[in-house]
Amino acid sequence: MTTATGRVFLIGAGPGDPGLITARGLRLLALADVVLYDALVHPDILDACRPDAERVFVGKRAGKPGERQALINERLIAQARAGHLVARLKGGDPFLFGRGAEEAEVLQAAGVPFEVVPGVPSPAAAAAHAGISLTHRELSSSVAYVTATESADKDRSSHDWTRLATATDTLVIFMGLRKLDSLMALLVEHGRPADTPAAVIQWGGLPRQRTVVGTVGTIAGLAREADLGMPALTIVGHVVRLRETLRWYDTRPLFGQRVLVTRPSEQARSLSLLLRDEGAEPIEAPSIRIVPPEDPAPLAAAVQNLSAYDWVVFTSRNGVVRFFAEVRAQGGDARRLGGARVAAIGPATAEGLEAFGVRPDQIPGEYRGEAVAEMILAHHNGALGSLRVLLPRAAVARETLPETLRQAGAHVDVVAAYRSLPPDAAGLARLRALVTGGEVSVVTFTASSTVASLLELLGDGAVEALRPLTVASIGPITTATAERAGVRVDVTAKEYTNAGLVSALVTHFSERQ
Repeated sequence: MTTATGRVFLIGAGPGDPGLITARGLRLLALADVVLYDALVHPDILDACRPDAERVFVGKRAGKPGERQALINERLIAQARAGHLVARLKGGDPFLFGRGAEEAEVLQAAGVPFEVVPGVPSPAAAAAHAGISLTHRELSSSVAYVTATESADKDRSSHDWTRLATATDTLVIFMGLRKLDSLMALLVEHGRPADTPAAVIQWGGLPRQRTVVGTVGTIAGLAREADLGMPALTIVGHVVRLRETLRWYDTRPLFGQRVLVTRPSEQARSLSLLLRDEGAEPIEAPSIRIVPPEDPAPLAAAVQNLSAYDWVVFTSRNGVVRFFAEVRAQGGDARRLGGARVAAIGPATAEGLEAFGVRPDQIPGEYRGEAVAEMILAHHNGALGSLRVLLPRAAVARETLPETLRQAGAHVDVVAAYRSLPPDAAGLARLRALVTGGEVSVVTFTASSTVASLLELLGDGAVEALRPLTVASIGPITTATAERAGVRVDVTAKEYTNAGLVSALVTHFSERQ
């Protein structure tokens, strides 16, 4: 999308959790032609960008090279003058130690229209996720935000520690970890008692968050012993004591678990959201990708002849999506199903159908092919006669469902709606690195195909590489596939859905505590 006169949106992405960006920030991000984003922006937020939007990383980390601010300013002006909508995506809030004001001043001087979209400030989010309220009616009625890293153009710090050390009940120090010893010494020197509670929070708002609590006199040594690194915030004040009773985030059952989601990209997000809700850090690295069938003609013919079928049976959301893509390609919609009854293997598949305006007639109590066949047999009292059934599914799948129906007399047309292929070279390299490099603690399998594909991709030593990890399966069929290959499965969901899988993981880790 372009406009005759471009515009720049200075958007605060919030810290850590990708769900903390504002609704307006997401809306403008989805409109942008160009997105310039910082290092602390959660990568999942970029999923809101248009697929054709240009994404430019301009971040920097302490001690590491980053794009010079002058060049960032030039990019913003040039892109806007070219008529583009530009999203400048910044961690936290643009106007809180984020150089957003400097960028806005440059844009104003250049005559470039801009809008500032506030974000959740990092101290507010980090403190909340650590169970610390920055203010409290009995403990703190004032807060000061201080940066330990000032402009390089300054000859010396402009902070008046004589006043600042005791001016407010709560003191929040940005980017001060590398000089924490000297900063705490300054506070004590200028009147802050050494026994004042203090905390350092690293990676606030993320499942990798770490919080160390001590006092002004001890916190530097404790942070060093814990090997805390950047990004980190230091909070000084009696409000730190609240953490003893207000902790909620890092007590979640899956907190700190890095969970490999092997589902295809199209379905990974729903599982990732459920995992994040329980405190885990989902890492999406699909072991398969979904592509059209080699020969699309059988599916096209089946859709053309839909009126001939008594039942249409869907065994996956992928099958639903690819089936209705063909229906649309032929100029039709859900009405093409006519009088055919529709079966879905489980709730996720049913949700996929409802997205196309179809509510399935039947869903079995157990989400597997055998149960679908039994359900249809029961509906017709076991006598299928000349019943015609259409089964659009993966090119390679279990034959139990169609064979059971055929043995009962039904005519079953199995058509390939899609194929499962390995990831591309980059995806393969990332997957191997995650599993063999100790980057994840849990591996999830949501279908037998994800098991087979991951083992094949990892090659020799795959079973051994999975041994130190917690392996979780969505159901008994997937578990059986893994165990036949020699993989130990630690968790098998009782309900064969994403929610059931996450619930089983929660139970597993809760019992271990």
